[in-house]
Amino acid sequence: MSAPSTPIDEPAVQERSRPPGTPGTGPAGPVVLYIVNAAWFFLSHRLPLARAARDAGYTVHLLTAVDSEGEERACTREGIVVHRAPLARAGMNPFADLRFFLCVRRVIRAVAPTLVHNVTVKPVLYGTLAARLAGVQGIVNAISGLGYAFSDKSRWVLAAVLRQAYRFALHGARVHVIFQNDDDAREFAAAGLVRASQITKIRGSGVDLRHFWPADEDSTEPPLVLLPARMLRDKGITEFVRAAQLLCRDGCSARFVLAGRLDHNNPAAFTRSELEQLLRDAPVEWLGHVEDMPALLRRAHIVCLPSYREGLPKSLIEACAVGRPIVTTDVPGCRAVVADGLNGLLVPPRDAEALAAALRRLIPDKELRAFLGRAARQRAEREFSVDSVVAQTLALYALAVQPG
Repeated sequence: MSAPSTPIDEPAVQERSRPPGTPGTGPAGPVVLYIVNAAWFFLSHRLPLARAARDAGYTVHLLTAVDSEGEERACTREGIVVHRAPLARAGMNPFADLRFFLCVRRVIRAVAPTLVHNVTVKPVLYGTLAARLAGVQGIVNAISGLGYAFSDKSRWVLAAVLRQAYRFALHGARVHVIFQNDDDAREFAAAGLVRASQITKIRGSGVDLRHFWPADEDSTEPPLVLLPARMLRDKGITEFVRAAQLLCRDGCSARFVLAGRLDHNNPAAFTRSELEQLLRDAPVEWLGHVEDMPALLRRAHIVCLPSYREGLPKSLIEACAVGRPIVTTDVPGCRAVVADGLNGLLVPPRDAEALAAALRRLIPDKELRAFLGRAARQRAEREFSVDSVVAQTLALYALAVQPG
């Protein structure tokens, strides 16, 4: 029998029955509570870690916003106890945020976790505060990129507010902070938001090298240039479309494709009508959400992500794993994956002309693409394996729950 969903106002959490032989079911074993903004994000980025924690003896709970029953079923099939959260990822409504904080506090009191692992901004801020107030033994925060507030200088007021919130939330001897790239770690440390002793650097959420394996290019079609991301302005969607228009105007033969979901909860999101307007008369296809990303990446000849800022983009480490050359921006997160001229090309952000020039260099040059793609796979094997990421994170868990 699968672990059931738990309503947010449940006064207590009793031991759930699980499939026979499932590790971590004993009442005396450690309990980890993941607090994540969205169930789909947990499933795409954190499920291998949760499985490994379960197999290491942890009872696993998840507090998250759930968009569909299918997302919840996918979690409960893994023996994860799901608690639904009233979390609005966009905006700073104090009443909505208070409701979320009270929900977090209530679930922490009911579950009594040994360890709380918070991922993304609001879970980090409110999950850390609630866990500290409850005296949770270990608190791990994953700063998976600085996000919307830090990707545009015009948002400096919001960025300043968030810096103060991070400074308040992240202090404390029991609080450990994971950064995915060196730039974010340096920025937080230089601003006094964290101490060096709190910082652990782990390269993103990792990629399964057995699932994302390389294949030779398909030579029967024009080169496919793929941008795999949510449809957000900050991912450089507009610059990609403009670059495609410039290249097609110049007679460059290629197929330009966007693959990713709309994300109405993100303030940088395109609406469907805005995206359709942008793509009207443009030589760019939008596939929407794609389930089989390994197959799509293997069909691509070039992977492109002209983002304004990232933590460590999963789409790019997946592109590395399938051995595809990358064109991306010279910004935090992206340059942690791509070394210019070694496994891809770096261009300035918000510069469609520079992006077009880099793509113009790669599209006709199969040998250069093959050279960069081989180096990309080697880098994935060396730095981005999900097995390595999981092992490093479990080691941090062990450190975080040590007494004293």
